[in-house]
Amino acid sequence: MSRKPILVFVVLAVLFSMVLSACQPQAAPTAEATEEVVAFEPLKMEAPNCDYGGLFKSMEAVDEFTVKFTMCAPDPAFLSKIAFSSFSIQPKEYLEQTGGGGEGSALLEKPVGTGPYKVSEWKRGEELIFTAFEDYWGADKAKTPTLVFRWSSEAAQRLLELQAGTVDGIDNPGPDDFAKIESDPNLVLIPRPALNIFYIGMNNTYPPFDNEQVRQAIAMGIDRQRIVDNFYPAGSEVASHFTPCSIPNGCVGESWYEFDPVKAKEMLAAAGYPDGFATKLYYRDVVRGYLPQPGVVAQDIQAQLKENLNIDVTIEVQESGTFLDNADSGLLDGLHLLGWGADYPDQTNFLDYHFGAGSSKQFGEKFTDLTDTLKQAAALAGDEARKPLYETANNLIKQHVPMIPVAHGGSATAYKATVDGAHSSPLGNENFSVMAVPGQETFVWMQNAEPISLYCPDETDGESLRGCEQVVESLYRYEIGGTAVQPSLAEVCSPNADLTEWTCTLRKGVKFHDGSTLDANDVVMSLLVQWDASHPLHKGNTGAFTYFSSLWGGLLNAPAE
Repeated sequence: MSRKPILVFVVLAVLFSMVLSACQPQAAPTAEATEEVVAFEPLKMEAPNCDYGGLFKSMEAVDEFTVKFTMCAPDPAFLSKIAFSSFSIQPKEYLEQTGGGGEGSALLEKPVGTGPYKVSEWKRGEELIFTAFEDYWGADKAKTPTLVFRWSSEAAQRLLELQAGTVDGIDNPGPDDFAKIESDPNLVLIPRPALNIFYIGMNNTYPPFDNEQVRQAIAMGIDRQRIVDNFYPAGSEVASHFTPCSIPNGCVGESWYEFDPVKAKEMLAAAGYPDGFATKLYYRDVVRGYLPQPGVVAQDIQAQLKENLNIDVTIEVQESGTFLDNADSGLLDGLHLLGWGADYPDQTNFLDYHFGAGSSKQFGEKFTDLTDTLKQAAALAGDEARKPLYETANNLIKQHVPMIPVAHGGSATAYKATVDGAHSSPLGNENFSVMAVPGQETFVWMQNAEPISLYCPDETDGESLRGCEQVVESLYRYEIGGTAVQPSLAEVCSPNADLTEWTCTLRKGVKFHDGSTLDANDVVMSLLVQWDASHPLHKGNTGAFTYFSSLWGGLLNAPAE
């Protein structure tokens, strides 16, 4: 039998099969088939040595979801620090795309975070609008679709808007309004613990404040009790130490100088100023829990210094951002009014930030006996082990008088009585994702001032930080309405035995607002650009990165003074 007919049949069958296949709808190529698989290249930065003075030795992405921090010295407060919003995480690619900040950078006004809200629109001078992030990784998604921040420096204006129902919550009601709010059934007042300090600062690089006797005389010549009695609300107290006594070891050591105008005048004369001198007093007209009435307090201090020490004071009010920048840069040549609210409940947050080796130039030249003592204390675990060193530190602050601690100010938030989830935070970081008014699609909050920027690694004011905290998140976070730390973007950060290595395991599947996924390189880059002063993305808003420098002991590759 011939094989030709069979061969023809086979050829025809193959051709028919090819035609039939071409007519069938084709399945879409899989993502695996079309996306180029890019190998994860871990990012790492290491200091040549620890001689630069900071706490970090290296930061490295061990793998896609593991970050390791190697320290130059033990850091018992690592978790409390790393939970702070200044050390929040944004995508590595976004930091690169926006150039790390600088004038006109989108990074300053529209951060890309992982938080329950994302920035929708910022109408400068009017309002800041947030919208809920639908892909938020946490169990507690935002309860209200739209969140709006507004602001007013006038406490009376904030209360009027709350009473009228045009806002749902306000910060820092005026001292005289506490009772009024408490008696109104439509409102609720929620006191905030006084974890803060208001102080009168001096820079020791400007005469006559370069004379320790002058600084001590001024410390004795101001009646701090009078200021608290006249200008502060219930729950406030005169400061016996810089740090509130509720912070462990905050009030060990000697209490502050008693008011003694006779002795103060004698001391000023002994320092070479029997007839007093002329100086300036700088402040910003922004209400704070630590300073509820800045203008009248400034005027009272002016009057006291003239009456008690014959010091002629000219008052100068500066815009908030300018004032903070000038203070950090050491450009305030007179007295200045500033304060501090706790970011986490530890002495390092108060003393190291203000007086440590990595602190700003606010008070002028550092006191090496004080910086050495603080460095030793920060490396010890356990409050009892640290206590003798903080006694010494508090006594040195009293001796050197870089500033005069005046008051721990009582403050509060107030809300409409219909607000679910209303709370005050002792750290000032109220979380609005848990708040809602039944039947409302928008929640409106009114605070004391407009944020300066929303790139909070390079901001220090509370209004900016509170805005950031709705949008960006850190490896750990503080409990809502409290101070305890708990995991956030990290499932856990575990130390080695001597607290010199911290290894953090990241959550998987966490989405940023731009749709990208969190990985270890995002963490390293977010912190690296703050740490390394020579990094091309080390720009921010002012370039100061004060929190990083102060809380972690200093910047790598910092420019010479």
